[in-house]
Amino acid sequence: MTENATRVLLVDDQELVRAGFRIILQSEPGIEVVGEAGNGADGIRLARELQPDVICMDVQMPGMDGLEATGLLVADASVAASVLILTTFDRDDYLFEALRAGASGFLLKTASPEQLIDAVQVLARGDALLSPNVTRRVIASFADDGGPRGERMRAAAPSLASDLTDREAEVLALVARGLSNAEIATELFLGEATVKTHVSKILMKLGVRDRIHAVIHAYETGIA
Repeated sequence: MTENATRVLLVDDQELVRAGFRIILQSEPGIEVVGEAGNGADGIRLARELQPDVICMDVQMPGMDGLEATGLLVADASVAASVLILTTFDRDDYLFEALRAGASGFLLKTASPEQLIDAVQVLARGDALLSPNVTRRVIASFADDGGPRGERMRAAAPSLASDLTDREAEVLALVARGLSNAEIATELFLGEATVKTHVSKILMKLGVRDRIHAVIHAYETGIA
């Protein structure tokens, strides 16, 4: 493995599932699986010890489940890893609990090997990822005034949307539509690097960690 390889920790209670993920990920140059755990508590311990870049986290596990472990990891200043939730259950409650916990990605285990590799690479770059069908559900739920099952995620702090410039608000609205930086650049006749700068400033001003939570904020504040 190269010195700058993306370090991945697998947390899943099924050994065969972990083996499959390990084979898929290590087939990609630049990705190294540095450890495996069978439950959330062991996952937290190994995350602190091994300092991975990305943690692939199952939801349902004995003892501490993946959602509780994700929340603890995101709140732990000693762990800088992004968490990718991987589950066989295509359920809204898991999705929104994962987002509340601070996960940066959510992917079904039915995804292709290429999608898993891409998801790990996206999170390693510091971006966030939801599979396309999940993204549509997030947007649909937050476009509905009632929110997902009447439990919309409310921002703890007052809205900072007024701090955005007109251009930043415009970029955020396009992010909320699911457009990539390249697509936003085309839409607004801007350079992709300029769009990336706008997105970074938006995340900083809103006090959110990634694009997913910026989308949630956009719907809660009426920007999108």
